[in-house]
Amino acid sequence: MQHFKESKKSKTKPKVTLKQAFKTIIWPRRNLVLLGLILIIIRSLSGFVLPLQSKVLMDEVVPNKDFNQLYNLVLMVIGAILVQAITSFLLTKVLSIQAQYLISELRAQVQKKVLSLPISFFDNTKSGALVSRIMSDVEGVRNLIGTGLVQLIGGSFTAIVTLVILLRMNVWMTLFTFVPLSIFGLIALKSFKYIRPIFRARGKINAEVKGRLTETLGGIRVIKAFNAEEQESVIFEKGVDDIFQNVKKSMTATAIMTSSSTFLIGLATTGVMGIGGYYMMQGTMTFGDFIQFTFLLAFMVAPIVQMSNIGSQLTEALAGLDRTEELMNMPAEEDDEERDVVLDDIKGEVIFDNVSFEYEEGKEVIKNINFSVPSGSVTALVGSSGSGKSTIAGLSATFLNPKSGTITIDNQDMSKVKLSSYRKHLGVVLQDEFLFEGTIRANIMFPRPNATEAELQNAVKAAYVNEFTDRFDNGLDTLIGERGVKLSGGQRQRLAIARAILADPKIIILDEATSSLDTESESLIQKSLSELVKDRTTIVIAHRLSTIKQADQILVIEAGEIAERGTHDELIEAKGRYFDLYTYQAKI
Repeated sequence: MQHFKESKKSKTKPKVTLKQAFKTIIWPRRNLVLLGLILIIIRSLSGFVLPLQSKVLMDEVVPNKDFNQLYNLVLMVIGAILVQAITSFLLTKVLSIQAQYLISELRAQVQKKVLSLPISFFDNTKSGALVSRIMSDVEGVRNLIGTGLVQLIGGSFTAIVTLVILLRMNVWMTLFTFVPLSIFGLIALKSFKYIRPIFRARGKINAEVKGRLTETLGGIRVIKAFNAEEQESVIFEKGVDDIFQNVKKSMTATAIMTSSSTFLIGLATTGVMGIGGYYMMQGTMTFGDFIQFTFLLAFMVAPIVQMSNIGSQLTEALAGLDRTEELMNMPAEEDDEERDVVLDDIKGEVIFDNVSFEYEEGKEVIKNINFSVPSGSVTALVGSSGSGKSTIAGLSATFLNPKSGTITIDNQDMSKVKLSSYRKHLGVVLQDEFLFEGTIRANIMFPRPNATEAELQNAVKAAYVNEFTDRFDNGLDTLIGERGVKLSGGQRQRLAIARAILADPKIIILDEATSSLDTESESLIQKSLSELVKDRTTIVIAHRLSTIKQADQILVIEAGEIAERGTHDELIEAKGRYFDLYTYQAKI
């Protein structure tokens, strides 16, 4: 699937031109578009039969009462109408269906691109807004590859052929009608230039409103718990009003076009009536000539008006493609050419060498951190909230990149390592683990869809998931609802651990999840975790210090620096910050 060229850095807001869209979307499908053009030309030519034969009907058939010629004429017109119907059907089959297929391809392409973007992009973008951009922004492309652009070209062909015929019939009548139509064309071009940024802004507003609505529905329990329905409604009303104001602007511009076309076309029609009546009274034009001219004039005006509507559709399509290209131009995680080291197999030794990191310029979150995690060992990170523990975990998982210093994996600089080759050895278990809507089985098998039943059962037993699934009627095939809402906190966590065990990673990043669980759940999860970390390099963010007594080393993080390090016994004996934290929790 060919798409807009992806650049490493997008310095300016992209603006897709019709020429660029032609090159990247239409030209690769030139055979289909050519077939569509042939069909629409055939349809247009067959459409000339009725207006051209109207003169024969009025000037020859009716005055001479020639019934045989009348029958032939009627059959000829019916044949032309049949050709128009068949070509219209084929146009839908050839182009409209292909356009819908292209939309599905583009959606898949944009979704793939979005998934390739770094974590920092998702941290700053609403998921609902991304859904809108993936699903809605590409829809307008149907007007490029579908019947829209072909009708624009076909309509231009019809209008030009008709104009030539009208000029041969009567130059002055034709010129009189052509002047108001030219004025209408200029108004339409001005309107399209005005409308395009409105359509682009509408896409952005729609994405923001849908993003907020997605958050609202996802957080309905919090909203109801805090009696915040009213304030969410106010926010949503403001969003839909912004959409309304945007639509109002575009409708105003469209109304100007429609009104001007009504007036100018009406003016042209009135002129034809007056001039035609004069010529007929002078005897220089027959009634058949007048009817034929009127029919042909309508035949020329119709595609011009239709082209103005298609122009609006193409403008909206290009505005959507502007936003799509903006996404496609963003650098993906794997675009870094310096990341050329591929890790086929690893032991799992992680070393932080003088590492610093900041989310905002000049505000370091961690400062000159130095520590090593030997292969197969457990390193626990403890400290007060906001001290930098999660940042260290994010750096270890390559979700973040250090501002300075080096992180190595088996003595390989992590900044040089191809991310996909590292992450296939990585497992992450978060405190608030994300579960997909579906069955327990599907969630556990998510990292390895082709795992055997025996491997699945081993993971289930190691994480003590069977302790609760055995009580369910459908066992592992029980539906858990969106984000696992039908399971308790402890059950969700054990399911997440089973998923990590099945993935069989060499390195585990564990945001320990026992801080808010009851004693029984905590006990089972500790047993699960002991299976998970066995023979694996583990970095664990510890909330309950009682759970990390057996860690090979404990790092006490305070204000972005390592305040203390050692085993549990060593740190207790030192009676420093760790001792204070531990004894405080013990009292609680």
